[in-house]
Amino acid sequence: MRINHARALLLAVALVFAQALIAAELRVPHLAFTDQRLSNGLRVIIAPDHSAPVFAISITYNVGSRNERPGRTGFAHLFEHMMFQGSKNVGKGEHMILVENNGGAMNGTTSEDRTNYFEMLPKNQLDLALFLESDRMRSLAVNQANLDNQRNAVQEERRLGIDNRPYGKAFLEIDNLSYDNFAYKHSTIGSMADLNAATVADVSHFFRIYYAPNNAVLTLVGDLDPQEALAQVKKYFGDIPSQPAPPKVDLTEPEHYGERRETIEDPLARLPLLLMAYHIPPGNTPGNYALRVLGNILSTGESSRLYQHLVKEKQLATSVNVQADARIGPSLFYVMAMPRPDVKPEDLEKAIEDEITAVQKNGVTEREMDKARAQLRRQQIQARQTDLYTAIRLGEYAVYYDDPNLVNTIFDKYNAVTAAEVKEAANRYLISREQTVIIDLPAGTPVHMAAGH
Repeated sequence: MRINHARALLLAVALVFAQALIAAELRVPHLAFTDQRLSNGLRVIIAPDHSAPVFAISITYNVGSRNERPGRTGFAHLFEHMMFQGSKNVGKGEHMILVENNGGAMNGTTSEDRTNYFEMLPKNQLDLALFLESDRMRSLAVNQANLDNQRNAVQEERRLGIDNRPYGKAFLEIDNLSYDNFAYKHSTIGSMADLNAATVADVSHFFRIYYAPNNAVLTLVGDLDPQEALAQVKKYFGDIPSQPAPPKVDLTEPEHYGERRETIEDPLARLPLLLMAYHIPPGNTPGNYALRVLGNILSTGESSRLYQHLVKEKQLATSVNVQADARIGPSLFYVMAMPRPDVKPEDLEKAIEDEITAVQKNGVTEREMDKARAQLRRQQIQARQTDLYTAIRLGEYAVYYDDPNLVNTIFDKYNAVTAAEVKEAANRYLISREQTVIIDLPAGTPVHMAAGH
């Protein structure tokens, strides 16, 4: 009896220890950071990381294509290009030269919901990074020559990435057809006509409203002392005047009453492409997390449902990918699939809808949930591998959701999603009245290939 009791006690201790190990494995390392505002409204987030003698800076402005008005689409992206054209104390093109000559790298990006600028530099170049970013926030060189130069650059970018690329129009059209609200309906790249219509007065107005310290988040991550770094930020940015808050954008999407569908004849395509989208809740909400977990189950890796059933077993597709986005406002659950030769796009579409119906009817398994959690945990850890991407994420979470600590809690939110919640979200949001379908066909494809079902 004593031996059995001892064994039972030992097993119990081992079980508790194993559970503790599993719980520890499901955590993502905590990131410590400071978060405060300067008197002019600039939000400053600093996260020390002494693993390497480098640092990253990211300035995230709370402006994207959602802030544009009809007749001026593409303006947020155009302005991103303008920010590299020099300022009061920095010559045209000098920003990039100074960063690269001091061992760094830099860039900027624009999305629907934000515009950011970032540099990665050795730790002894903090003054350089703060000087460059503050000088263009304070005194950007706005003139006709710079506007014309960058207008041409953006238009060429559109030609290369959209107009002269297979499926380019389809990728623009999926949002245009899905949304009714102008904020998300139009593309970030903008139209040629609207880019041509932009004036120096437009640029000056945009700069004054959106590129103010009270509309920005500055993040620093790397081999820095938070107090010393904050003092330097105050030195360079503290006297830049704030501006009245920009007008708030109404992101409300009107109710939808039925499926939307379009067929595109694409002279540059050699194979058909199927694009589908469903309206889903904004990012950082329970429904959005549940659908992002479902997207992982459906298409991440060769063991995913869509790969196993549609690519491998039925051989209807050469590829199937699912992506649930996480915008500030109403978001989209995208499905992109390429049918195998001689497979009609509508047959592949029907097969995808059958897979979604199976989730709505039978749900997902705990094994699939465990695999999704493991994959999402790996993704979150990989996202923290560089100071640069950590800085970018901190700024985005602050701008999108006013919650930079999401960098520490986002995996917990994924991990808390249950199989029942995934099934419920699929039934609530992946329905025909919230669906948009675009079939992109090579030019000259027989009409029957474009038929609906």
